[in-house]
Amino acid sequence: MALQDMWTDIEAVRSWHRELVAYPTQKPEALLERTIGASCNPGDLVLDFFVGSGTTLAAAEKLGRRWIGADLGRYAIHTARKRLLDIPDCRPFEVQNLGRYERRRWQGATAGERIGEYYRFILDLYGARSVRGFASIHGERAGRMVHVGATDAPVTNVELRAAIEECVDNGLRALDVLGWEWEMGLNPAGRNELAAHYGVDVHLYNIPHEVMDKRAVEAGDVHFFELSVAEVEARVDGREATLELTGFLPALDDYMREKTEGKIARWSDWIDYWSVDYEYDGETFVNQWQAYRTRREPRLALRSDPHAYAPGRHTAVAKVIDIFGNDTTCKIAVVVE
Repeated sequence: MALQDMWTDIEAVRSWHRELVAYPTQKPEALLERTIGASCNPGDLVLDFFVGSGTTLAAAEKLGRRWIGADLGRYAIHTARKRLLDIPDCRPFEVQNLGRYERRRWQGATAGERIGEYYRFILDLYGARSVRGFASIHGERAGRMVHVGATDAPVTNVELRAAIEECVDNGLRALDVLGWEWEMGLNPAGRNELAAHYGVDVHLYNIPHEVMDKRAVEAGDVHFFELSVAEVEARVDGREATLELTGFLPALDDYMREKTEGKIARWSDWIDYWSVDYEYDGETFVNQWQAYRTRREPRLALRSDPHAYAPGRHTAVAKVIDIFGNDTTCKIAVVVE
C-alpha cells in the first residue's frame, strides 16, 4: 500500500529516550526525516523558522541537507546548538545574533533628532534623564552618568574608553554603559582594568530585547542586568597551551534565582557549554574547541585540549554559555617563547 497521509507507523519510543532534550515541543526525528526526505534532495536548503529543540536541523544535518534555523528564544538556540554538536561529523555552522532586526525602528538613528529620540527612549526605560553638552555621555541616574550603545553595532573598548575619559575630564567618577552587544572580549574584567586606571566606577549593562516589546514596556517588565564574568587562564607548556576555565560569576535576575535556588553547588554548575578560538583575529570568533554537557555525560571539561602555537604573543578568546543560554566572552593573552 502506498504511504497515506495518516502516518501511524512512526514510533517515537523507538529512539525517543536517546533524542529527548527536555524541550516541551520536541518531535521525533523519524517524523522530520520522512518530511525532509519526501520534500527535497540532498544538498537542498531546509529552513525552520521556529527551531525549538532543533529536531528539524538535526534531521536535515543527518540527511545531508543544508539548513538555516531561527528562534527568538535563547534557550532554543542553545539547545539546538548542543544537539547538533552531538552529531558525529557534524559540519561547521555559525550562530548569528539577529537581534539587531528587532531594533529596526531605530535603524538610521545616527544623528539629529532621531538619535536623540533613541537615547531618550532607552534612558527613560533605564530610569535616567537625558543630559546635554557631552560627546559620549547621554544621561544621568542617581549621580551616575550613562552612555548608551548604538543600535546596530557592539560597544567597543574604544567607545568605553572615550566615555570614561569624558567622565574624568568633567570630574565625574561613576559611569553606567548600556549596550545591545559587546565587542568580543569586552567584559567586566576588562572594564575593571580601565576603571582602575582612570579611577572611575564603571558598570556594564545589557539592553534587554524586551525594550522592543510594547507589552513588556507597558507592564514594567524591562530590567537591565550586568554582564556575567568568566575567568580563563592559559597554561603554557613549551610550544603548546591549554585554556582552563577557573571561575564564572553569572548576572542573575529574580527569575534565574528562583529557577536555580538550591540546585547550584559550585560555580561551574552555571555553565552548560564553552568554546575556544585559540587564534582570535580580532574580528571573527572561530570555534576550534568546545565542551558541553549532555544527558549522558553531565560532567563539563574545564580545560581545553592543547593547541600548538608559534613563538610569540597570541590572543585567544573563550565563549561561555550559561544554563540559560546567555553568552559571555573572555580574551586571554597566550605568550609562547
